This record gives sequence, structure tokens and C-alpha cells, in this order.
Amino acid sequence: MSADVAPPAPRPKSTGLHQGEIRPGVAKVDPIIVVDGVRRVFGGLTAVDVEHLEIPRNAITALIGPNGAGKTTLFNLLTGFDKPNAGTWSFDGTSLAGIPAYKAARMGQVRTFQLTKSLGLLTVLENMKLGAPKQTGERLWAGILPFLWRKQELEIEEKARELLARFKLDAKEKDFAASLSGGQRKLLEMARALMSDPTLVMLDEPMAGVNPALTQSLLDHILDLKDLGMTVVFVEHDMHMVRHIADWVVVMAEGRIVAEGPPDTVMREQAVIDAYLGAHQDVDLGVVTGRVEGELSAEGQELAETAREIDAAIEDSESEASAEASADATDADAGETEDGK
Repeated sequence: MSADVAPPAPRPKSTGLHQGEIRPGVAKVDPIIVVDGVRRVFGGLTAVDVEHLEIPRNAITALIGPNGAGKTTLFNLLTGFDKPNAGTWSFDGTSLAGIPAYKAARMGQVRTFQLTKSLGLLTVLENMKLGAPKQTGERLWAGILPFLWRKQELEIEEKARELLARFKLDAKEKDFAASLSGGQRKLLEMARALMSDPTLVMLDEPMAGVNPALTQSLLDHILDLKDLGMTVVFVEHDMHMVRHIADWVVVMAEGRIVAEGPPDTVMREQAVIDAYLGAHQDVDLGVVTGRVEGELSAEGQELAETAREIDAAIEDSESEASAEASADATDADAGETEDGK
């Protein structure tokens, strides 16, 4: 989340989501998704290797991790867009192993993509109507008999317009989807996903490529999904966003779950820091900064030298700023003296 974008207004976080000690694979009080032994291998590379994972119901869960951690691959597996080499998983108590994506969506599990999938040569309203399930007019013979589907078509259009108004896209309903900005396409994709009244909404990097002016709107809509009784799982790299809206965080690295828990707790875990920054070194930062006496290795000495260079640069910058401020003040005093004469 950009520094110049205000965080969303605080809303109550869901608590009491887990049972027992927090650790990777911890049991949840009321899981909506349960994953067991799911593995996906591409050639000789193991992209996903999840021993056990449960997603809590009626909560916002963030799936985070460095690039290449396997987050999107796991999304694809859980939603039926890819098939694992091994493992099982269930949604709302029903096994989804071998279930294609369109059937998973009909069961109430929908997703969005990193790159929006709107149809650019259709209008915004037409894109919305595509998201409605069980349309009578889509059947081969019923399509040529308007009296069989016209009433349903009007109901679908009404629902689509209500959602467009909620997402502040109602003024764009007659525009081609290709004319929308990246952020507006994200909003359109999220709104279209709601046409099927889902139970679980999975968002793959919803903030990617979004103008900061629309960031606040997207955040509010994600929070609204939870308020409407849905479960949300999203992939995101923006840690500020994760901290503000997520109730639970799952951390992946090299295809595995390395940590999970409430945002503030997870952000402080060494396994998470290692996943993003690499394994920590046995160098005492107190010694590096000179606050604690001790001996440094060659690597530590390099780090200490870098720290000193940074400190020197900061001091030089502060000195220059102070000198400029003094000069400005002197000029201002001189100007006032001249005016007084």
C-alpha cells in the first residue's frame, strides 16, 4: 500500500480461528478448505509441497511469500485450474480432487487472476452478465425461445447493475471493458465474481498494477466481502495491506508452508524474515553498530563499514539541510531589515 494512501478504516479482526499452538498446519476451529499432502512437480522442480493446511471460514486469509514460493500454483490447484501430482483437498467438506474449475465455481469457490480476464470487446455490463450461473438462455434450444429466459435475463441485469453501483462502475456499464483502467478492471473482475453469490473468494494479487487512487476502494471492497459473510483468501506482496486487512496469514517459501498466524505475530517470525531476506547471519547487530563490544568476522567488518558509510551520508545530508535552513533564515532577516528601512 502506497505511503500516501490512507489505510482502510479499522474493522474488527476475526480472532479465535485456530486450535492449539500456532504452527504451520495448525487446525482451525471451522475450516472451509482443508489441504492434505498436495504436491505439484514441474520437471524436476517441486513447486508446491503442502503437508497440511486449513483455511478458516468467514475470515480474510493472506497467502504471502517471496516470488517463486508457489502461491499462484497453489491457487491454481485449489481452484481446479491445475492438477497435483499427489494429495487431496476439500472445500466446505466436499472433496475437490479431480473437480474442474467450472464445477468448483458452481459450488461457491471463485477466483480472480493477477492479470485481469475481462473481455475487452464486450461492455462492462455484458462482462458482468457472463458471471451469472445457470442461465436458461445459454441452452441450445432455449436460446431461440425468448419467453423462456427473458425474465431471468432482466433479473440478471438488475443484479449486475446493483453490483456495478456498489463498485462505482455504474457510469461505465455501456463502455467497452478494454477502455477501463487497470484498477477498474480489477474492480470489474471482483464484481463479476460476486454474480454467482460465492462462499469463498480467492484473489490473486488484487493490488498488482492498481493506481494508488483506487487502492483504498479495493481494500474497502475486500473488507466488505467478509462483512457480507464470505471467506476471502488473497495473495499479496504489500505487507502494509496484509497487516491492515488480514485476520490470518499463511507464509510460503520454496513450495512449503513455513509459518502461519495473526499478521503481527507472523511478521516477527524468523522463518518469515529468512524467507524474504535469506537465512540470517550470526552477526550481532549491536557489535556492528558499536553499541556492544565484541569481535567481528570479515563479513561483519564489511557490514560495519557499510553501516558507517550510511551514517556518514545521513550526517552529511543533515548538515547540508541545516546549512540551507540557516542561509534561508539569514536571507529572510536581511529582507525584513531592508523593508524596515
